[in-house]
Order: sequence, then C-alpha cells, then structure tokens
Amino acid sequence: MCQKFNLYESEGKAAIKAWTQGVPFEDEARAQLDNIAAMPIIHSHIAVMPDVHLGKGATIGSVIPSVDAVIPAAVGVDIGCGMVAAKTSLRAKDLPDNLRGVRSAFEAAVPHGRTVSRHHKRDKGAWGNIPALVAQEWLTLQARFERICEKHPTIKKSNNVNHLGTMGTGNHFLELCIDENDAVWIMLHSGSRGVGNLIGTYFIELAKKEMERHQIQLPDVNLAYLKEGSEYFDDYVEAVEWAQDFARKNREIMMLNAIAALRTALGVNFSASEMAVNCHHNYISREHHFGKDCYVTRKGAVRAQQGEMGIIPSNMGERSFIVRGLGNPDSFNSCSHGAGRVMSRTKAKKVYTIKDQEAMTQGVECRKDKEVIDEIPAAYKNIDDVMAAQSDLVEVVHTLKQVVCVKG
Repeated sequence: MCQKFNLYESEGKAAIKAWTQGVPFEDEARAQLDNIAAMPIIHSHIAVMPDVHLGKGATIGSVIPSVDAVIPAAVGVDIGCGMVAAKTSLRAKDLPDNLRGVRSAFEAAVPHGRTVSRHHKRDKGAWGNIPALVAQEWLTLQARFERICEKHPTIKKSNNVNHLGTMGTGNHFLELCIDENDAVWIMLHSGSRGVGNLIGTYFIELAKKEMERHQIQLPDVNLAYLKEGSEYFDDYVEAVEWAQDFARKNREIMMLNAIAALRTALGVNFSASEMAVNCHHNYISREHHFGKDCYVTRKGAVRAQQGEMGIIPSNMGERSFIVRGLGNPDSFNSCSHGAGRVMSRTKAKKVYTIKDQEAMTQGVECRKDKEVIDEIPAAYKNIDDVMAAQSDLVEVVHTLKQVVCVKG
C-alpha cells in the first residue's frame, strides 16, 4: 500500500509526516508542530494524525518520539484520556422507541459535568458518598498514589477517589450505539479526571523551572522537558503511569455502572462481553522505533500496532469506528483519536444556535441546550475524510451510530 502522508522537512528540524490529505490542517497547528520538531530530544520524525488541531502546549493529533526525555505539556493534563467500548448481546429491536429512559438511567449511574458554585455543597460530577465498587477498586491504586504523594504532597490535594468512575466535562461522553449488524454497543470517553489534571499541571511547572535553572532556550516555554536522570524525571514517569492506570480503571467502573443501568432500564439481563476495547489516547509509552528505544507521547492519538484494536469516535451526531491497527511504522504504529475540531468551543457557541444543534443531532437522545453547542457536530472535521486519510493506518471492523449520548 502506498504511503499517504505529506512530508514536511526544514533544515535543523526533525521531519514531520502528516496524514492530512483531504482534511483541514490549520496554520497554527503546523507552526506549533514546527516548534516541536526543533527540539533536540526528538527522534526520527513527528507523526501527525488527520484529526490534528492546535492544542495547549503541544498539538492535538500528534505522535512525538523523544530520546532520554519527556515533555509534560505534550502529554497534557488529561493524562490517560481514552475510550472504552463493549458490544452487548442486545439487538436494535430490543430497544424501546423512546430512549429518554435509557439516557436518564445513564445520567443517574455515571456522575458527569461539573458544578462550580458556592451554593452547591458538592460537585455533581464527583461522588458524595463513595460507592462500594469505587472504594474497592481504589484499593488497587491507593498504595502507589500514597508513595507519589509522599514525594509530592501537592498531588494529595486533588480530586482522586471521589472522581474514580466519573466522566467529566467537555468532549467526554457516554453513548449507546448500534453497529452495522444491528448489535447494540455501549461506548464512553474519559480520562484521569482531577488527579490527572493536577499531576500534569504540577510537573509542567517543574519542567519549566528545570529549563530556567539550566538556561535552556526553547521555541515555546510550554515545551519544557524533563531529562532522564534529572531530579523529577522518574517521579513524573511514575505519576503519569499511575494516572494512566487510574484512567483505565475509571473507564472500567463507568462501563460496569452503565451496563447495570441499561439492564435496569430495559428489564433485560443481556451480556456485554463479546468484544471490549479500552485504549488511551493521551499518554506516554516506552517503545522501540527506527533503531532506538524512546518515549512515545501520543497526544490525541491511539496506538495501532498490527492487529491491535482501537476506537475512533466522531461527534455527538455522527458515526464512530472500532478499528484494527495495520502497524504502520512511519506513524509509530498510531492512528487518530477522533475527528478533530475545526472550530474552537468559543466560536462554535457564537456561530451556532440551539436549532442547529437540534438539526445536527436529530435521531439521537441527548441534550440539545446552549450548554452543549460547543460540541455541535459542525465544530468537528468530516469523519469520512479523516478515515480516508488514514486508510494505511487502520482498517474498520465495526461502524457505530449513537442513539443515546450523555455529555458532561
């Protein structure tokens, strides 16, 4: 199969291989990638996925291999953010015509959103009383967390156990979907929540101080890095790997609660173990590419090794995909993590109306109020174009269309 990437090369910088044929590639994102490519720690080249767009610190939809160093802002603050999907034994005909009850059951089972007001005693997106399942699963994470906090007490002040099994805000979601064979799936998107955010923010600032201490000049201060062997490197990697485990566990708990809620709502004891995929798309991984051991940072990208299963969601009104990796070495065995935004949240709220949201999410049981207009389908790239641009990275196994969508 012929390679589908565009190659960008500049003297003194790592090459950029971009799977962006037929999709928008904003100038600001390209400039941000050029800054990353100028970093001396980059190995071989940077891979850019078709959902690429400007990010804070580093470009979303990028795969960054680095030698003997990591860039905390490239990993970001939603550490371990990713997807999980489970195929059920239900068929489309088993679902009621009116799915409002299913949506309400999901909303009750999985804390979502955020309450920011002194009039509320508790954030609606966090647990008040920790459920038994959450307390039990927290025990598998607690000892490592305590060791991290002994060295960095600030991290203890985060929302941690009370965010385990909760969804969050923004583009995080919980959906009920139907595939091309009328099988019913549950799919959700979330990460390491408050504790991951604090870990990311904390170490980004430590990395900036390291750069100042050693008088290292950077093309962008947000690209501050921690060198292997430096004071905070091992602590950061330990904390990130813990946050990634928290995120995976977070999704597992939400999935269990969503399955239980759907069984209650439908009054049917279906199975949900036919196929399950749980994958990160904001994380670091120790890997070997192009002759070197390196740290691969996937910032809005999914690992897609030969035969590896992944999930590429779209938006709250269009199709998503269960995919199988093709193991393309030029992409560092990666693919996109979604459709990718073409419009900022602020602009989307200015440009579109509730009527637009209603039209674009027709047939989906979901919120259609002004608070979710920033997630309107038109704010995202065309998913068909995104998938066509990466046909040498993944193959589609299942096509999912949501019928219920719960947004934070």
